[in-house]
Amino acid sequence: MNERTQRIRSIRRAAITLAAAAALYQALSLSKIFPQVLMPTIPTVLETLYAMLADGSMFEHAGATLSRVLIGFTLATALGITLGIAMARFKPVENFFLPLVSALMPIPSFSLVPLFMLWFGIGNTTTVLVVLYGATFPILFNTWSGVRAVNPIWLRAAGCMGAGEHNMFWKVILPGASPFIITGMRQGFLRAWIAVVGAEMIAASDWGLGWVIFDAEQFLQADIMSASIVGIGSIGFVFERLVFGSIERATFHRWGR
Repeated sequence: MNERTQRIRSIRRAAITLAAAAALYQALSLSKIFPQVLMPTIPTVLETLYAMLADGSMFEHAGATLSRVLIGFTLATALGITLGIAMARFKPVENFFLPLVSALMPIPSFSLVPLFMLWFGIGNTTTVLVVLYGATFPILFNTWSGVRAVNPIWLRAAGCMGAGEHNMFWKVILPGASPFIITGMRQGFLRAWIAVVGAEMIAASDWGLGWVIFDAEQFLQADIMSASIVGIGSIGFVFERLVFGSIERATFHRWGR
């Protein structure tokens, strides 16, 4: 099966799943379990989404949110991978940081928003730092686990063939740990979106999809809330399929993992 056929089948499966979810939502909306003002139909949501796209507000808010996510996620990726590798390769680093990571990782990033607001005020700095906090730990923990899980036989074989520390890392350890690292990045990206939406509801000034959802809730504008949620899901879907899928093809698929 060639790569093009795999992509077509993947898109078809995704379309079927999304269509089934949309049909279920539409059925619930028409069933009148909730008033339609609180659970608008899909045509109503799409009309609102189109209006937000037409007047540019969706692009402005989505751009503000996405920029905060990307800045925080990029910093979290650099920090998490670097520290995760260091913890796995050097026992003193692991002994120092592992208890700290174990204590901080269960703390929800949303719970730190009020504290960060006191320290850094309202705006981008607080929001980006909350994203950084939320996204770092999945990347760090998966990187640490992945490097430790590299098959020792591979390391001994590379050593017997004369591989130095540099070649050992780039040719054996990093390819071996790549599935864990990419999984950690996926989880970190998910945590980044959870963190940014929660932070924008409290700490953003007046831009961002999280702020739009919170503001619309005050006026019972469920169609605007739903359209913003669709925007978040669409961005996440594109990143999952295009960005992380491309990273997979460029790394451990190429390495035969």
